[in-house]
Amino acid sequence: MTILVTAANGELGKLVIDSLLARGAHPSDIVAGARTPAKATSISEKGIRVVPLDYDDPATITAALEGIDRVLLISGSEVGKRTAQHQAVIAAATTAGVSLLVYTSVAKADLSSLPLAPEHLATEQAIAASGLPAVILRNNWYAENYLAELQQVSETGVLLSATDNARVSLASRVDFAEAAAAVLIGDEHSGQVYELAGEPHSYDEIADAFSAVLGKEVTHRALPADEFTAVLQSAGLDEGTAGFVTALNTGIAAGDLDVTDSTLVRLIGRPVTPLVDVISRAVSA
Repeated sequence: MTILVTAANGELGKLVIDSLLARGAHPSDIVAGARTPAKATSISEKGIRVVPLDYDDPATITAALEGIDRVLLISGSEVGKRTAQHQAVIAAATTAGVSLLVYTSVAKADLSSLPLAPEHLATEQAIAASGLPAVILRNNWYAENYLAELQQVSETGVLLSATDNARVSLASRVDFAEAAAAVLIGDEHSGQVYELAGEPHSYDEIADAFSAVLGKEVTHRALPADEFTAVLQSAGLDEGTAGFVTALNTGIAAGDLDVTDSTLVRLIGRPVTPLVDVISRAVSA
């Protein structure tokens, strides 16, 4: 069985490859697709073949899928382009006749108001229409997403949001990577849509995690959406980016990332990584 990991040189892709190896996959059974293979030396040094794979270049996708049995389609990072990019992979995988396609989606993709959700849902629908045996991994929020707040929180002692103290069922990137590896290697997952969620945290609790690591009081301050947007713009974000971040926050406020589900823990065989551990590692680094 040969497994292709797309976007393999990204943060999630590298962790998936490490998890596959840890679960007994031989390096010769893994193919890493990367936009620029020359930048993936940390992967090739493990004995893994790295091939060109650019979501915007169908020829590279077709070539990368030659001889592949299972594919992990890691969602692209270019918001607004992802539906077409993903459909190119799905079409090539269909032509190649892969035995399993695994896709990293977003929590509650069919119900979510998050601005990220429509492209994920369109991809899920394209996979269903293709008829390919598939597994949808609806990843919740990466705990690492909060590290972008680390400097500001450390300096001010305040975690700002427009989430109305809603809950987020976060887990670390390595947790989601291990789940993907388990599904890619296992034989009992085809046809499943998995909501992968950690333990729900309110934003007050996220502030408490910062407090515990930084050794100083950090409080959560919930702002109205318009005030939050203004703060982001005053910090240097352009109007479009500030609006996008605010829309993420209002989606969180609506409960779009509040998921109670034990599937992630079941797949990885352990509790998810505590948020304080994620923050501690970042501080130590």
